[in-house]
Amino acid sequence: MEHDETPRKGLTRRDYVKYGGAAVGGGLLAGCTGGNDSESTDAETESTTQTATETATDTEAETAEDSSYSVSMSPVGTVEFDEPPQSIFTRLTHHAGMAFALGRGDDVNAVNGPAYYDTTWKQFTARLPGVEVDWADLYPSWETSKEKLYELDSDVHLADPAWVVQLEQWDMDDIEEVDDNISPWFGNSLSGRHASPTDEWTGDYEYYTLWEQFEKVAQVLKEAERYEALAAVHDDLLATIEAGLPPEDERPSVVLLTAADIEKQIWAYTVGTPGFMTSHIRPLAPRDAFEGSIESGSNVDFEALLEADPDVILFLSGMQPNVSMNDLRATLEDDPVAAEISAVQNGRVYPQGARYQGPILNLFQLEMSAKQFHPEEFGEWPTSDGGPYPEIPEEERLFDRQHVADIINGEF
Repeated sequence: MEHDETPRKGLTRRDYVKYGGAAVGGGLLAGCTGGNDSESTDAETESTTQTATETATDTEAETAEDSSYSVSMSPVGTVEFDEPPQSIFTRLTHHAGMAFALGRGDDVNAVNGPAYYDTTWKQFTARLPGVEVDWADLYPSWETSKEKLYELDSDVHLADPAWVVQLEQWDMDDIEEVDDNISPWFGNSLSGRHASPTDEWTGDYEYYTLWEQFEKVAQVLKEAERYEALAAVHDDLLATIEAGLPPEDERPSVVLLTAADIEKQIWAYTVGTPGFMTSHIRPLAPRDAFEGSIESGSNVDFEALLEADPDVILFLSGMQPNVSMNDLRATLEDDPVAAEISAVQNGRVYPQGARYQGPILNLFQLEMSAKQFHPEEFGEWPTSDGGPYPEIPEEERLFDRQHVADIINGEF
């Protein structure tokens, strides 16, 4: 679905907002003409009014043309905006995290799992002076409804229509209706792990890195300077990591796990999977503990983990305050099978935050992964029982917290 400047038949809600003021103004001008007895005065007034009206109309047209802008991204194509969006709908937290990084976190009105992700983000913002997030009471948008989108009346939907259309209650007519009557879609989520879209989008879908997509969202929100400043921090961090990486044969084998109950059901994610969900791990080029023998997201047990025998185990949600990493480690150590895994024996079971990470979490998680994989090169990762993000000595930090906080707060 591509957005262009072709006029649509009839007036949508956005058309009314855009043109309604001009129509009312025209009516007021028409009501003010006449009322004088002199014919010459009437003619002069009419001429003056017409000239003033034409001048005002020309100025309005020039202003509207000058202020409008467009941004392109797959799968939505080119989207035109008259002004930077104010209220922001998001479905997944990599988009919410982008708005947050650009100083627009308070304008987000919906997020997937608001209480969970509000808590997750707070584990990291605790280390950013003067930066706060407050998403706990927002609309939970994982199973979003069209009716709720009308109610929220957002200025932009930072959500991927190619994923939303896969929800049971949605079809392409609904996607286009929201675009026409409320506000445009602008999001890309299948890039998370390079998942395939449904047939409606086959051949038109492109994949982006987290920071490529972040740049486009910054263009939508007219926050290019903040993006450039954060991108420079990211580039410097990647350069630091690249310079400190040991030879390939000295890098650890790694597996990323999550589990509601580590003894009953475990999901394993491969660390080399393409997409932004592993963008905090791939730059460190660890070895995949499973060596391609499982698909990312597979159920595994302790026997399978022992066979893979990872040097490092990363545990998703380990930063949550209600998750005890000490209890998790003790459970693994007490199990006769899990206790034989190299990562367990060597005390290298570490917490992780979120896969649907925005740019700020990506900076922190790159730093934590570097320390967890290569403490000799990047400094030790402090053993912790959960969140918040540990207080790293200033000389051992891989990026400047105050500078990042200043960028988010617009004080850079």
